[in-house]
Amino acid sequence: MLNPHSETFFNCASPYDKAATVLFGAPFDSTTSFRPGARFASRAMRAESFGLESYSPYQDRDLEETSPYFDSGDLELCFGSTAAALAAIEERAALILGDNKRPFMIGGEHLVTLGAVRAALQRYPDMHIIHFDAHADLRDHYLGEPLSHATVMRRVWDRVGNGRIHQFGIRSGTREEFHWAKEHTLLHPFSFAGLENTVQALAGRPVYFTLDLDVLDPSEFPGTGTPEAGGVRFMELLQAIIAVCGLNVVACDINELAPVYDQSGASTAVALKVLRETLLALV
Repeated sequence: MLNPHSETFFNCASPYDKAATVLFGAPFDSTTSFRPGARFASRAMRAESFGLESYSPYQDRDLEETSPYFDSGDLELCFGSTAAALAAIEERAALILGDNKRPFMIGGEHLVTLGAVRAALQRYPDMHIIHFDAHADLRDHYLGEPLSHATVMRRVWDRVGNGRIHQFGIRSGTREEFHWAKEHTLLHPFSFAGLENTVQALAGRPVYFTLDLDVLDPSEFPGTGTPEAGGVRFMELLQAIIAVCGLNVVACDINELAPVYDQSGASTAVALKVLRETLLALV
């Protein structure tokens, strides 16, 4: 049994034993290759979540009326050891999955996904991964380091193999990454083209959904460590989220908000709206 956190997303008051989805923060950005700051995302989002309505006019659903969720707070992660941080994330996700609940992680940089994926694969070895991002994240190493937010999908591939990573919105990476993806992942560059067919193909199968918020265009979401022009718009992302969440999503995360790079708070508000709509779509 996890204890409730004193400050929660959207003033969540549901008890753990009644929750279908359990939120937790993974404030880690030690391998960030450009601008750090994603470690502060979950703290900023909790603090500002009270400014967002619980009701979604897009889905005609309300967080106060849907299947309850529980906020278990942030992990205390070791910044001196990437392996230790990933192990702590894996442990928390495994605990939640072991109680027949869905872990929903708030990063942090994108490498945190690897810890949660490792836990989910123990329970769902045939799991597929749906990946929204601006970046391919398929390097085998970055500056000689195999564990990086630039290598996270390659490390996931090490565990799931060919044909089980479905990537959308990708518009940045090395030539080698894009060529490698043609043989090993199902990469859909620039947009969500092909998502409808992917959703149909994965019906009934366990899915891990990882959403790097920099899939959005920086004009709508500047508060991230690696902004990349040419991204999708919020309404495109919302429609894609709703489509994916109709699948058997057994675990998920959103990541790469770095609130310090948008002092207006608009990027944090966008991240919160993504969180709210994802929680509601998962019902």
